[in-house]
Amino acid sequence: MTIASRLIQRLLLFVFRRSYKMNSGFLSIVIALFISSTGAEDVVYGQVGGTVTLPRLKWGSDKVTVQWYFGMDQKSLIFRNTQGREIIDPEWKDRLSLSKTDFSLIINKIRLEDFKSFKCELKDFSPKQITLITTFRLSRVSVQPVSPLLAGKNLNLKCDIKEIIEGTQRRWLSPQKQDLNKDKRAQIGNNGGLTVMNVTGQDNGEWTCVVTYQGREAYANTPVTVIDLSPAHPQPIYTSVSSLSLLHLPCFFSIPLPLSWSDSQEKGIQGGRWTFTPSPAAGSLTGVVQTLVNLSPGPPLAWVANQKRGLDVSALQRKNLNLSLSKKGVTEGDRGDYTCAVEFQRGDTLKREMRVEVLQVFTSPGPVAFLGQEVNLTCTLGQPLTSDLEVKWIPPHHSSLLPLDSSPHPTLLTIPEATYGNGGRWRCELWRNKTKLTSVEITLKIERVPMDVWLLVTICAAAVIFILLLILTVILIRRHRQRVMMPRRGKRRFCNCQDPKPKGFYRN
Repeated sequence: MTIASRLIQRLLLFVFRRSYKMNSGFLSIVIALFISSTGAEDVVYGQVGGTVTLPRLKWGSDKVTVQWYFGMDQKSLIFRNTQGREIIDPEWKDRLSLSKTDFSLIINKIRLEDFKSFKCELKDFSPKQITLITTFRLSRVSVQPVSPLLAGKNLNLKCDIKEIIEGTQRRWLSPQKQDLNKDKRAQIGNNGGLTVMNVTGQDNGEWTCVVTYQGREAYANTPVTVIDLSPAHPQPIYTSVSSLSLLHLPCFFSIPLPLSWSDSQEKGIQGGRWTFTPSPAAGSLTGVVQTLVNLSPGPPLAWVANQKRGLDVSALQRKNLNLSLSKKGVTEGDRGDYTCAVEFQRGDTLKREMRVEVLQVFTSPGPVAFLGQEVNLTCTLGQPLTSDLEVKWIPPHHSSLLPLDSSPHPTLLTIPEATYGNGGRWRCELWRNKTKLTSVEITLKIERVPMDVWLLVTICAAAVIFILLLILTVILIRRHRQRVMMPRRGKRRFCNCQDPKPKGFYRN
């Protein structure tokens, strides 16, 4: 029905309501105008399997009967008498209803054969019988389904309208019901086609084509399956050095794989791997990519792990393809970047990367200190903390450092003179804003200097003194001998002549 015909109908309705007291001849003219003004079909769009409302506002007095017909069939689909009682054709009983507020027809579970004409016949018996007929044509809107996509691919959809009328508009909604006119990845063509670049797991779900005509909206939905791994962590994974700590590295498909993907030789999984790149703080081969485990396609799918690192790959299940990895007993050598990669038959690969930061605490000179000794406790990630991170020290409740200054606490904590109260568990917590990320503990022992140490010191001191005295004695003895051997002044000197004379000594 055009806008002009609607205006004419409303004008005639206004005239009709004021014509009850007029003669029957004029009234028949009004009725004829009513019928002629409603001759054009009003187009309403719908989708197979969906729901549509054929709008019909209230008209006439309270003594109005409503009948709806389908196509050329003379048998009414639904009938409501003047008392409000309804009779529905048994073949349509589960799919038809009349609106509670007006005479609109609601059709559920639309079938392909329903896309024909529907006729509404209204009869008003006050004061005389008047008939008003309105015709609707149900037109089909559809969106062609698409095969499952891997994340990173482009999504192409087309909204088909069997009968496009001037003034009909189309727009698209994402699974989150966001208008794609504002999405920079989306390109909408004049023919109603949609292209979404570089889809992700968030694009998985029902996409909707909204067709608008004369202020009414019709929806055509199609499910889109996007195969993607679980979203990557926006922040690093924080853990701490401990033999009891469990490092969990999540990697799984955001939705279950369709059978056509998991079982197909053309598209199925061909393999995968976990790799590890140590960070400079890990204290190992920095920047060298290490393969932790390989995913064998089987059948069945199975991990081939490097057991030297104590990796747990039991999370892999054929049912849901959980590719997560875990490791019990965390060390500073676990710092670095981890990558989960899954390879498909056509050479496509899905990857997820995550960084692991390990908090550790150590003491200097060691975990055992003596009374009065200076002790330093260091809490570190192996590198300087970023501006959004801070540490909090939790000392033993009887520590001499209580209370600590307000946060942020220093990463290097110094005990000038250790006391027995400083012994016990020291805990260092890592915080971001008001969120605790991880914590690590160390036990500090404070002991007296043992007697054997004093004895050793005494022996060493005595030995040093003895050696010094011995050296001094030797020096004195040598000097004394040198003095004894020196000749006295005024004494005659004798020489052993070499001339051929009788043996003996002679005066010089």
